[in-house]
Amino acid sequence: MAARRVLYKGRVQGVGFRKRTKAVAARFKVTGYVKNLGDGTVELIAEGDDREIDEFLADVSRAMAREIAAAESEVITATGYPDFDVRRD
Repeated sequence: MAARRVLYKGRVQGVGFRKRTKAVAARFKVTGYVKNLGDGTVELIAEGDDREIDEFLADVSRAMAREIAAAESEVITATGYPDFDVRRD
Protein backbone atom coordinates (compact mmCIF):
# COMPACT_ATOMS: atom_id res chain seq x y z
CA MET A 1 0.00 0.00 0.00
CA ALA A 2 1.26 3.47 -0.92
CA ALA A 3 0.67 6.70 0.99
CA ARG A 4 1.12 10.39 0.30
CA ARG A 5 0.82 13.60 2.25
CA VAL A 6 -0.11 16.74 0.31
CA LEU A 7 -0.16 20.29 1.65
CA TYR A 8 -2.35 22.65 -0.36
CA LYS A 9 -1.76 26.39 -0.25
CA GLY A 10 -3.89 29.20 -1.58
CA ARG A 11 -7.48 30.08 -0.83
CA VAL A 12 -8.15 26.59 0.49
CA GLN A 13 -9.96 27.26 3.77
CA GLY A 14 -13.54 28.49 4.03
CA VAL A 15 -14.39 27.50 0.45
CA GLY A 16 -15.67 23.93 0.90
CA PHE A 17 -12.31 22.37 0.06
CA ARG A 18 -12.57 19.52 2.59
CA LYS A 19 -16.17 18.67 1.69
CA ARG A 20 -15.43 18.60 -2.04
CA THR A 21 -12.28 16.54 -1.46
CA LYS A 22 -14.29 13.94 0.48
CA ALA A 23 -16.79 13.79 -2.41
CA VAL A 24 -13.94 13.22 -4.88
CA ALA A 25 -12.46 10.52 -2.61
CA ALA A 26 -15.75 8.60 -2.72
CA ARG A 27 -15.05 7.83 -6.39
CA PHE A 28 -11.69 6.19 -5.63
CA LYS A 29 -10.33 3.33 -3.56
CA VAL A 30 -8.38 5.57 -1.20
CA THR A 31 -8.37 6.07 2.54
CA GLY A 32 -6.97 8.81 4.74
CA TYR A 33 -8.17 12.27 5.60
CA VAL A 34 -8.26 15.96 4.76
CA LYS A 35 -8.03 18.72 7.38
CA ASN A 36 -7.37 22.43 7.82
CA LEU A 37 -4.11 23.43 9.46
CA GLY A 38 -3.58 26.47 11.63
CA ASP A 39 -1.34 28.18 9.09
CA GLY A 40 -4.13 28.40 6.46
CA THR A 41 -3.09 25.33 4.47
CA VAL A 42 -4.98 22.08 4.01
CA GLU A 43 -3.36 18.69 4.68
CA LEU A 44 -4.45 15.62 2.74
CA ILE A 45 -3.30 12.08 3.53
CA ALA A 46 -4.14 9.46 0.92
CA GLU A 47 -3.46 5.73 1.10
CA GLY A 48 -4.09 3.04 -1.49
CA ASP A 49 -2.67 1.82 -4.77
CA ASP A 50 -0.19 4.28 -6.36
CA ARG A 51 -2.25 4.65 -9.53
CA GLU A 52 -5.47 5.19 -7.57
CA ILE A 53 -3.78 7.88 -5.45
CA ASP A 54 -2.42 9.59 -8.58
CA GLU A 55 -5.86 9.70 -10.18
CA PHE A 56 -7.50 10.88 -6.95
CA LEU A 57 -5.00 13.70 -6.46
CA ALA A 58 -5.35 14.74 -10.11
CA ASP A 59 -9.13 14.96 -9.66
CA VAL A 60 -8.73 16.98 -6.45
CA SER A 61 -6.43 19.38 -8.32
CA ARG A 62 -8.95 19.74 -11.15
CA ALA A 63 -11.90 20.20 -8.80
CA MET A 64 -10.15 22.89 -6.75
CA ALA A 65 -7.92 24.46 -9.41
CA ARG A 66 -9.17 27.99 -8.68
CA GLU A 67 -8.38 27.72 -4.97
CA ILE A 68 -5.00 25.93 -5.09
CA ALA A 69 -1.97 28.18 -5.51
CA ALA A 70 0.56 25.44 -4.71
CA ALA A 71 0.72 21.82 -3.58
CA GLU A 72 3.61 20.05 -1.90
CA SER A 73 3.50 16.25 -2.00
CA GLU A 74 5.63 13.68 -0.23
CA VAL A 75 5.63 9.90 0.04
CA ILE A 76 4.95 8.71 3.60
CA THR A 77 4.51 5.37 5.35
CA ALA A 78 0.97 3.96 5.17
CA THR A 79 -0.78 3.48 8.49
CA GLY A 80 -3.96 1.74 7.35
CA TYR A 81 -6.81 4.24 7.64
CA PRO A 82 -10.20 2.49 7.42
CA ASP A 83 -11.86 5.15 5.21
CA PHE A 84 -11.49 8.73 3.98
CA ASP A 85 -12.65 11.40 6.43
CA VAL A 86 -12.79 15.11 7.01
CA ARG A 87 -10.92 15.89 10.21
CA ARG A 88 -11.59 18.89 12.35
CA ASP A 89 -8.76 18.51 14.87
